[in-house]
Amino acid sequence: MKYDLVLLHAPSVYDFRKNPLLAGPISDVVPSSPVFEMYPIGLTSIADYLERYGLRVKIINIANRMLMNPNFDVENKLKSIKTRAFGIDLHWLPHAHGSIELAKIVKLLHPHTPIIFGGLSATYYHKELIDYPFIDFVMRGDSTEKLMLLLMNKLEMGSTYYADIPNLTWRKGPEVGYNPLTYVPKDLDDIDVPGYRYTIRSVFKYKNFLDPLPYNGWLQYPNTALLTARGCTQNCLICGGSREAYEQICKRHSLALRSPAKLVDDIQFISRFSRAPIFILHDLRQGRREYVDEFLQRLKKLHLKNEIVFELFQYADETYFKQIEESVPNYSIEITLETHDEKIREYNGKFSCTNAKVFETLNSALKHSCKKIDLFFMVGIPGQTPQSAVENIDFCETIHLACNKDPRIYYFVAPLAPFLDPASPAFEHPDIYGYKKLCHTLEDHRKAIAQPSWKHMLSYETKDMTRNDIVNSTYESAERLNEFKLTYGLIDHDSYEDIKWKIEKSKEYIREIDRILALPEAEQAGALAELRNEIEQLNSYSICGQNELKWEVQKNYANFFSLALVGLEQLYQDYANKIKYLLQPKQRLQFTLDPEQAKGKS
Repeated sequence: MKYDLVLLHAPSVYDFRKNPLLAGPISDVVPSSPVFEMYPIGLTSIADYLERYGLRVKIINIANRMLMNPNFDVENKLKSIKTRAFGIDLHWLPHAHGSIELAKIVKLLHPHTPIIFGGLSATYYHKELIDYPFIDFVMRGDSTEKLMLLLMNKLEMGSTYYADIPNLTWRKGPEVGYNPLTYVPKDLDDIDVPGYRYTIRSVFKYKNFLDPLPYNGWLQYPNTALLTARGCTQNCLICGGSREAYEQICKRHSLALRSPAKLVDDIQFISRFSRAPIFILHDLRQGRREYVDEFLQRLKKLHLKNEIVFELFQYADETYFKQIEESVPNYSIEITLETHDEKIREYNGKFSCTNAKVFETLNSALKHSCKKIDLFFMVGIPGQTPQSAVENIDFCETIHLACNKDPRIYYFVAPLAPFLDPASPAFEHPDIYGYKKLCHTLEDHRKAIAQPSWKHMLSYETKDMTRNDIVNSTYESAERLNEFKLTYGLIDHDSYEDIKWKIEKSKEYIREIDRILALPEAEQAGALAELRNEIEQLNSYSICGQNELKWEVQKNYANFFSLALVGLEQLYQDYANKIKYLLQPKQRLQFTLDPEQAKGKS
């Protein structure tokens, strides 16, 4: 075998290059496109962990390869691969169509090679997934690195006894097994999340820098991110990563943290090859005061050139921003405020404080040298009406004036789209929280994401807002936000006109697609095909400016010598790992979890 494991990331809709889809604003506030080509960081941590034990693991971002090259032949790429197993992520539910279609193709090309699924959505829908004849395993839970090593060892030894691997759903002929989900580790210090050492090494090792690229445009804008924890202390009603969601999906009842020492070690490593911003995923304060203090004290000693981007889940006082200011020369903040309505924020759980506290948080950050604040509002949250959604833009102006018209605050609005997150409190208890679910099963979502407009992709309505209301309120909010930004000089006139045109055309095509879907089914495909070229122009940054989510960086990468040195170091480490397990092959094949580990207690 050339590889032991090949990890594949699929586009949201597999045949997006052929069929026109008006995805609209569903990906405007994330780095990737509506194809959702950015793969979950867990792929890199799995690859990194397995390669420590001498395995050969390759990541191929199929979605990004398809996006970068309209003529990229997926089947030709896959058919020549020789590997012991394929892994496909289904972490985010918008990949319900693409991941399943890709698995079908892989199994046709490699009928005897096992296909393994994993991710939060795969965990939630594991029983549906294993019913597909082309899927052999589903690895459940949020921390599967060690479990994947157990499974890979079984496959290498030719063993077909899988009942002793925690968290594994498996199929062997007609027999199906659902092993108990008992492996829930309490900390993350024995893995790298993400595995940037693996990513750098794989470019040199496999002589291909296109396959593992995280998203389209990463080479021009190489942002990186670090995960502080798995699990969450917050219980936001619409979040599939909330406290209740993690308890239900992953049996996780407490945070699994990466230590400040490990985080800062990773930041130092990233700074050796990149000068772009580093995102700290999750609010650091989930780890409590001592955790924050240690992290910022260690960070201060680095004299870092990279900008650090911090998330805030709740109100922060001036002391916190002063501490950050003293620890890192350049930093920014991201806040998902969701709504101007204090009662709705308190009900939903995100930034549940008064508006006065919101102003205080923003002004404190600005006072203490924050370079940029991204402020996000949402359409479709519990308790929101169409009028309330549009009033968010009035609140943007209130904030702008309360913060002395500071241009460092960037304002965004986006719909809760395309799906209501499975396992979120709102998904599990829609009647309680005012939702009407339009999608229930994995198959429901697979069909929904392939609909020709984002209006028909929506998997929900609320007691106050229909699909039409959500779409109309999103576009009205975007129009008013565009006007607000122009009035206060936050965007130039050309950007204003570009966004205005995209919004107007998007509304026009929403209506046109509705008209086409009312035609006899035999006439729909041809009519939709005629819209394809026009629709493609509206699928990227349809309601906000392309550069508003970017950070200004004078230089993206370290010098060539530093990059080469990092690559050589990682190749040497990989060579050492390989020699170690070539000399002692039984050591890896006998790797097991002790009883305490299997129960997640160590």
